[in-house]
Amino acid sequence: MATVKQMEMYINSFAPFDTQEDFDNAGFLVGDGERNVTCALIALDATKEVIQQAIELKAELIITHHPIIFHPLKKLMADSPVYLLAQHGISVISAHTNLDKAKGGVNDVLAEKLGLQQVSLLEGGEEMGRIGELSHPMEPDSFAQYVKQALDANGLRYTVGNRPVQKVAVLGGGGDFALYPAMEAGADALVTGEAKHHILLDAHSSGFTFVDAGHFDTENLVCPALKQRLEQEFPQTEFILADFQNPVLYLGD
Repeated sequence: MATVKQMEMYINSFAPFDTQEDFDNAGFLVGDGERNVTCALIALDATKEVIQQAIELKAELIITHHPIIFHPLKKLMADSPVYLLAQHGISVISAHTNLDKAKGGVNDVLAEKLGLQQVSLLEGGEEMGRIGELSHPMEPDSFAQYVKQALDANGLRYTVGNRPVQKVAVLGGGGDFALYPAMEAGADALVTGEAKHHILLDAHSSGFTFVDAGHFDTENLVCPALKQRLEQEFPQTEFILADFQNPVLYLGD
């Protein structure tokens, strides 16, 4: 039976933790590295709801994308996620910006979900972004609708560019900074998960199609891919996707 530490080492083999951004806190964050793992839960975030599922399933480990500890803890209360994890002996490994960059990680999966071909690294995208081409061009409004359906997104925001979309850059999660590298690379559109107002204004004034499909829906798609990869490496451990839906709702026009 594999241990928590062995699973951390395996994740490190394809998404090295030393490639994470300076601001990040990816890695083995909570628990006992020597504990055997019979059941592991995979989730975007280790919320209290996800931790409760792990408790009910008697899982020894939760593997997340977003780090459970991001900023220094100044107090630890009984109803906090980290306290609950320690109380129930549940470990956490978080693969964040290292998994964004990794081959087969967040952005490769996002590009695949959108049907992009000839995918390559987006230069200037912090080694996280990808760029590729659709099989045929789409008008900006149709492309936005296509993204929503492909990601099964609750909703999205977008700017309408001044040309059809075929060359597409992607960067899941908080990737609006990739707008400028995407434009420099000749992309017709960028798909990401968050957008500041001034970034949207810049996209609009540049005649560029910018699609903000939501942080959850541009990153949660890596969880099934990660599950499949871990199952192949550790067949004696049961890996389960957390039952946690996007908590952000949208009201349309």
